[in-house]
Amino acid sequence: MKSVARPARIVESTIAQWYACYTKPRAEKAALQRLREAEIESYLPLQRTRKKWSDRMKWVDEPLLKSYIFVKVNSENFMKVMKIEGLLHFITFENRAVPIPESQINAIRLLLGQGMELEVVSGKIEAGQAIEVQAGPLIGLRGELVEYRGSRKVLVRLGEIGHGILVTISPDFLIRI
Repeated sequence: MKSVARPARIVESTIAQWYACYTKPRAEKAALQRLREAEIESYLPLQRTRKKWSDRMKWVDEPLLKSYIFVKVNSENFMKVMKIEGLLHFITFENRAVPIPESQINAIRLLLGQGMELEVVSGKIEAGQAIEVQAGPLIGLRGELVEYRGSRKVLVRLGEIGHGILVTISPDFLIRI
């Protein structure tokens, strides 16, 4: 079970790795700006969505994973992250920050870069067949083939934070691995 904690020394690696941080509600973009000002490598996955107000429609960039931002830090500079206004804590397990594999960060970037419609799901999703995309714009992406709400989709599991990203891809582009 994932837990949250204030750091004693929750990042132990001397090699910079990606970690997920939880932000204050709706503070992701401001926290990203502060991280950049502090010269901390960070990533906030944004998805372009259309919002409707009473008088108009507008395209806006919204965080794909609400209240999460990714930072790449090591044991030397993780405390700098905790001083950033808007960030609450690292996502931890047994009082240690959980590293996010670089391949998962790259998969999110790849999915968002294609402008595909993505759906974030949280909680338990049944495991499926491991697959790799062999053709098309997402070539090389690895995930699981799952049935979700009656249709087959590819799931990129972010188990470290209890979420997954679902995308629809033609079965012709997939092979089992």
